[in-house]
Amino acid sequence: MNMMTRLFAGAAALGFAVSAHAQDIVVKGEQVHTMAGPMIANGVVVIDDGTIVAVGPAASTPLPEGFRVIEAKVVTPGLVDARTVVGLAGYLNQAQDQDQLDESAPVQPQLRAIDAYNPQEVLVEWLRGFGITTIHTGHGPGALVSGQTMVAKTAGLTADDAVIRGEAMVAANLGPWALTDGSKSPGTRAKQIALLRTALLAAQAEDEDSEDKKGKSKPPSLETRVMRAVLAGERPLLVTAHRSQDIMSALRLKEEFGIDLVLDGASEAYLLTDAIREAGVNVILHPPMMRQYGELENASFTTGAVLFEAGIPFAYQSGYEGYVPKTRVVLWEAAIAAANGLEWNEALAAITIDAARILGVEDRVGSLEVGKDGDVALFDGDPFEYTSHAVGVVIDGEVVSDTPQ
Repeated sequence: MNMMTRLFAGAAALGFAVSAHAQDIVVKGEQVHTMAGPMIANGVVVIDDGTIVAVGPAASTPLPEGFRVIEAKVVTPGLVDARTVVGLAGYLNQAQDQDQLDESAPVQPQLRAIDAYNPQEVLVEWLRGFGITTIHTGHGPGALVSGQTMVAKTAGLTADDAVIRGEAMVAANLGPWALTDGSKSPGTRAKQIALLRTALLAAQAEDEDSEDKKGKSKPPSLETRVMRAVLAGERPLLVTAHRSQDIMSALRLKEEFGIDLVLDGASEAYLLTDAIREAGVNVILHPPMMRQYGELENASFTTGAVLFEAGIPFAYQSGYEGYVPKTRVVLWEAAIAAANGLEWNEALAAITIDAARILGVEDRVGSLEVGKDGDVALFDGDPFEYTSHAVGVVIDGEVVSDTPQ
């Protein structure tokens, strides 16, 4: 069954979102890549009540009696998609399942992904089948400040079941994707930055409680509260910027306001490695196979290797696609990076532990370690080989997929 057949078949299935009920599981692998140390040959991962309680060689790791045992050639942590709009953007690509962008105003930081996230969207199930257990999703490009993102598991009947961080970052966008036509604002790059600075300065200047015309206390607006969280370092500003001039504009905002900045996309980051490293900024890099035109005409398959060599923390993402099936798969994107300068372990780290660190959830996901969530991906061969399949997925100790993808 090909990719699109599986995708559309899943849309007809009832109950494709999984409500996790932790099991007692032993995962065995000929190779276990923990991302917390060297690969373990003939290793095991023991999961008790949804949490990893042991990781090690099968020969020396005690296996509890009565635990379900599942096996695969290669075992990795559950994969982490560092930036997507899945769950807000649906596979039908019709008005009723497209909540990733509200165009009623250019600056809307008050919009929360968790209020629009649909964990039963078939794309969530589809990604889960490839071993992706955690996603950083939310409002996408098309507005200067499009809303707040969230970090969620790819299982759960409701957003509250799935969520890890309900308010993760504030998504902003620079360049043509967030420009407007005609006389509406912002119409230029300079106006984009001016509006962002205005929003930050307003939040910086406004008292905690102002007064209305009648002298009554007036609490700050939702917009102001969110931008204050950015100023306080409680929520990073996630800036989608591909061109070098837009990346530099974002870095200037970071320096001016002392905010926590994460670069998204960053097609021309390889031109600015010194500036990005000195600014201490993390990068959620564009999918390597994203079509190289327009803002991405200077994109490169090798940018991940360049960033790694420069010592800049980065992760890969599926990003946003305007056409069906509305998403890419980070497993495949990392595979391309592994064939273009990144070492195998470095590519896997970019969709596991390094992605988890950038999202601030490394205490729960991204590696196979005692005390972390029981999220595991199982493969029948090298995950980056085209002919390999994801043959099993475990989330919080629950087997949520056992159909080869």
